[in-house]
Amino acid sequence: MAQPTYVLVPGAGGVAAYWGLVRRALAERGQSSIAVDLPGDDSAKGLPDYVDLIVEAAAGIDDVVLVAQSLGGFSGSWAADRLPTSRIVLLNAMIPLPGETAGQWWEATGSAEARRHHDIREGRDPDARFDLATYFLHDVPADALAALGDEERDEADAVFTTPWGLDAWPDVPTTVLAGRSDRFFPYAFQQRVARERLGIEVTEVPGGHLAALSQPIVVAEAIVSAT
Repeated sequence: MAQPTYVLVPGAGGVAAYWGLVRRALAERGQSSIAVDLPGDDSAKGLPDYVDLIVEAAAGIDDVVLVAQSLGGFSGSWAADRLPTSRIVLLNAMIPLPGETAGQWWEATGSAEARRHHDIREGRDPDARFDLATYFLHDVPADALAALGDEERDEADAVFTTPWGLDAWPDVPTTVLAGRSDRFFPYAFQQRVARERLGIEVTEVPGGHLAALSQPIVVAEAIVSAT
């Protein structure tokens, strides 16, 4: 049986290098993958443009496993509907509803309230200024972060204003991987959203929101196990 190709979609910023360590781990396990670079800092590019870029990157692949991180849940799931996709794998990802924008998703899911409650439980000041180190980098080794080099970039507003363009979630088996130590999308929050929006349970993986950097081997193994 032919093996699938893992098409890896990054989150905010769109930096393909985010997946570099996972791709290495996949290759060591004999698995093929590509990582899609998205123009996160281009204010002229919205969600449909991201979807087109993912589809173009995967052109010619006969069996796609679409893997999406965080914000990539919006573009990745939409692209999966246009590709020969055998499975969708979400990693600490946003799960959209038809007609919903990424900008609306936060309030619709109660993400801020969930994060606040999680902060209180873990002894952090919920009213402190938002800090990247606290919510994204707390478990990422310095060498993993250095692997990104100067490729980090911010996400422009455009992608947050375009509605998700499908009438329903793609008719594709879906796995949700949720980081046990995710402070940005707390584990219990991801459990609830996956149940409410997809009717499925999450699969726990170690690590925080950027688990592909902090736990690349485990993430790679979880992705392969899902298929």
